[in-house]
Amino acid sequence: MTRYARSNPALAGRTFRRILLIKPSSLGDIVHALPVLHGLRRRYPDARIDWLVAKSCTGLLAGHPDVAELVIFDRRRFGRLGRSFSVSIEFWRFLESLRARRYELVIDLQGLFRSGFLAFATGADVRLGFANARELGWIFYTQRIPHPPDAVHAAERNYAVAHMLGFGDVPMTFDLAVTEEEHRRGGDILKAAGLPPGARFVAILPGARGETKRWFPERFVEVIDRLASAPGLPCVLMGAPDECALCASIARSCRCKPIDLAGQTGLREMTAILGQAAVLLCHDSAPMHLAAAQHRPLVCIIGPTNPARTGPYETGAAVLQADVPCAPCYFRKLSQCRFNHQCMRDISAAQVTQAVVEALHT
Repeated sequence: MTRYARSNPALAGRTFRRILLIKPSSLGDIVHALPVLHGLRRRYPDARIDWLVAKSCTGLLAGHPDVAELVIFDRRRFGRLGRSFSVSIEFWRFLESLRARRYELVIDLQGLFRSGFLAFATGADVRLGFANARELGWIFYTQRIPHPPDAVHAAERNYAVAHMLGFGDVPMTFDLAVTEEEHRRGGDILKAAGLPPGARFVAILPGARGETKRWFPERFVEVIDRLASAPGLPCVLMGAPDECALCASIARSCRCKPIDLAGQTGLREMTAILGQAAVLLCHDSAPMHLAAAQHRPLVCIIGPTNPARTGPYETGAAVLQADVPCAPCYFRKLSQCRFNHQCMRDISAAQVTQAVVEALHT
């Protein structure tokens, strides 16, 4: 683990009783913030720790034993601030509710003007955030986390908070708090789809936010057919409801039909199923981080992003990335790419299949 932030003696010696963690989205980013939550709970066992989270991401944190309350931030609704009188009043009341909670320590891991302002609005004496927060978000902090080197993983970047607060010796732990009941429901879904309890399978998630992150559907088809012949493991397609059409198209084109569970599981059930997979095949996406947090074997197809910063964290995962000079570009739309999506085109189905087979034997 890279250590680039030093302990702040004035902070490390304090005991905080009311703490707010600000990391509204996205799901993968929330996973990267879980070690901070774990460390805070170990350092301040009796503290009230709340998490400000976007409405769409509450499923990942709901019921987490280390979180006292989820403070829901409805970004879509509050986006009408100033254009709707009722929304403006509602936002003002939201700010009042933040201040009424009397937080002593607020940690902003989002690093934007909006999240920095919300930290400031709490009135907390100590407000931690990144020195390089975008949109001038850093102006709202009382202490600033140093700018990390470019190669530092996002999870380690967040954990600089632990070093500043004096609990950097607490191991980084990604606790998803998946319950036995959720594991049982995940097993029941697999059983209903035709997989007996304990059967090995390859979970395949062909979707991703941002079209440049996605490999080609026809190559997923080829990989599934190759895996069906050798080593003969069943493949399970998974995805969010808006990825049902993609998964259905892939399933229809396969000679050896995979199990298609896209849109049929909630986030917690999907997480539980990923925890049971023999191997996960995916892109740089939230499911990748959910599987990595559960130490599952992974094969990740990565194009426009930097796996050193946002890839699977310390899992020994197989990361397939083409050697092209334009990567990482971080473009989200194919229309921005001048090279015909070469970073993904140069990754073949044979390469991916081989990586999956090797992962099955690690």
